[in-house]
Amino acid sequence: MKLKEKTAVITGGARGIGLAIAERYLAEGARVVVADIDTAAIDEAVAQLAGGDRVLGMRLDVCDSASIDALVEETTQRFGGIDILVNNAAVFDMAPVLEVTEASYDKQFAVNTKGLFFTLQAVARAMVEQGQGGKIINMSSQAGRRGEPLVSTYCASKAAVISLTQSCGLDLIKHGINVNGIAPGVVDTPMWDEVDALFALYEKRPLGEKKRLVGEAVPFGRMGRPEDHAGAAVFLASDDSDYVVAQTLNVDGGNWMS
Repeated sequence: MKLKEKTAVITGGARGIGLAIAERYLAEGARVVVADIDTAAIDEAVAQLAGGDRVLGMRLDVCDSASIDALVEETTQRFGGIDILVNNAAVFDMAPVLEVTEASYDKQFAVNTKGLFFTLQAVARAMVEQGQGGKIINMSSQAGRRGEPLVSTYCASKAAVISLTQSCGLDLIKHGINVNGIAPGVVDTPMWDEVDALFALYEKRPLGEKKRLVGEAVPFGRMGRPEDHAGAAVFLASDDSDYVVAQTLNVDGGNWMS
């Protein structure tokens, strides 16, 4: 077991990639905090994980500093500290550049970038106080590696995640805290059905066509699945990645090379 007796906080942990990572971390011996803004989804995830007293579900709004502080405090009280943070909470929207609204822009940066940074900051402070280092994993996207005409603000928010991972990684490694990232490609989650519907609207496609096309275009031969990202998340959370600093690992079936 690579994560035995470690405590991991996973934001956006109640579904999709976050839940798949939670499942794998439990199997690797970790204690897991499933943090999400959707309380009903948290309850379902905790029941599905069936980890007993090794799983804690907590509501978290990454746009609210008090909510972040409460997460850190309760996790520390319950499990004695935090060893791993997976910054996975995110939102998505898209529109042609001429139609992007200020509200859409603000929400994506508030969650994907600002919320991620201040969650990282709060957990890193706790890790420094604990004095035992830690591992922080920021979830970016292939969208952070390149521009896309209908996804300007989401791409920008995820590019910022890659940049923050670099800067935070270089700053925090002196405390023994490794900050790295994962950049998924197209992943078959319920969110992609919403993405497909938006592409159908703006590109005048039948429902389901965009999802089929992007899956076929992946060199591996299919869209990613949430569980495809769990191995990388274990590696970056384990001692195996001690010499890996400020990197963002592409886990995308060959879609992007950098």
